[in-house]
Amino acid sequence: MRHFHFQDGQMMAENVSLHTIADEVGTPVYVYSAATLKRHYQVFEQAISDMDALIAFSVKANSNIAVLALLAKLGAGADVVSGGELTRALMAGMPAQKIVFSGVGKTMDEMRAALEADILQFNVESMPELYALDATARALNTTARIAFRINPDVSAGGHAKITTGKAENKFGINIDQAESAYAEAASLGNIEIVGIDMHIGSQIDTLAPFKAALTKGIELIKTLRASGHNIRSYDFGGGLGIPYNEDENTPPLPALYGQMIAEATIGLDLKMIFEPGRLIAGNAGILLSKTVYVKKGSVRNFIILDAAMNDLIRPALYDAHHHIEPVTLTENGAPTQTYDIVGPVCETGDTFAKHRDLPEISAGDLIVIHSAGAYGAVQAGQYNTRPLIPEVLVSGDKYEIIRERPSVEDILKTEHIPDWV
Repeated sequence: MRHFHFQDGQMMAENVSLHTIADEVGTPVYVYSAATLKRHYQVFEQAISDMDALIAFSVKANSNIAVLALLAKLGAGADVVSGGELTRALMAGMPAQKIVFSGVGKTMDEMRAALEADILQFNVESMPELYALDATARALNTTARIAFRINPDVSAGGHAKITTGKAENKFGINIDQAESAYAEAASLGNIEIVGIDMHIGSQIDTLAPFKAALTKGIELIKTLRASGHNIRSYDFGGGLGIPYNEDENTPPLPALYGQMIAEATIGLDLKMIFEPGRLIAGNAGILLSKTVYVKKGSVRNFIILDAAMNDLIRPALYDAHHHIEPVTLTENGAPTQTYDIVGPVCETGDTFAKHRDLPEISAGDLIVIHSAGAYGAVQAGQYNTRPLIPEVLVSGDKYEIIRERPSVEDILKTEHIPDWV
């Protein structure tokens, strides 16, 4: 359920008009619905309720500390992939014992911070990382709890840039090397083996690849236990997709996903760890933008927005589809035009959509880009010296700016001209 709906012909975020937010905060702006975030978390929580499980929200999907704090109050932990994300999760109130640290390039400084915080576990992705973690833990006179991220060589479909479970991907230890990796880890004095980790990709719209990876993981757990390793947890990552486009496959419901995993792991005495991100945040947010110009060409008509690829890079980076519509509802049967919807950045790639049929749009009209709550603001940049855009969190009839829009002066304060120039 998404709490973005029309009321009296105008789109609302819960009980707040998007026109009000545009007038008072300005555009472009990200708008998140607290009710939707809560609802999506609770749906996933219910789906895995038959298991001993931890939901470690994937912070890379949406790292705003207000969003993290809301989820922390619901019981969420965090999956982090950098020292900065670790700091955010702790600042938001996520307990260290609910935090897992993933990522292929952890530095020793990041390892030190995570060890000092006493996080739940490190998801180790290579042997060099294992040795660095052991050395870091030894220097602190402590022990690092680890699970190896296992690459099961399972194709999950979806976009090539977000597939992570094939042998040619940079992530994890290949499954045929897992036994030797665990044997080596067991020989190190400052490493404690606690589980395995497996994450095969993102925006997966069928259960089949999950089932294939799950089966391989379970067989590996049995093998490792038979070799004397105390495997207590199975981090199965995230990746369950959300509907972006009505014409695409509808991803499986979380309930079916949870049922499949619960049935497969029954009797194994495992603590399951899940890392949903997009599933919780994706459809809980929108990008609200204003039309700057409508340009009618001899071949194409263009809606030129004040939002750009630096604000939402998913269409340019992944050819991602986002549903787009005006904030003001038009009557059935009103005339439409076919538009390309673009931003002002000086690149042809600054295109949100092509050949979309929309009601006739005029300069000044507000436009909503849906499903922007995950991998939106977190991937934004300041290309063309365009300031990062604000984020707003709505709850009922109130809203608050949870990230301010910096000024150009704020950006330039971080730079200086050397005396010798």
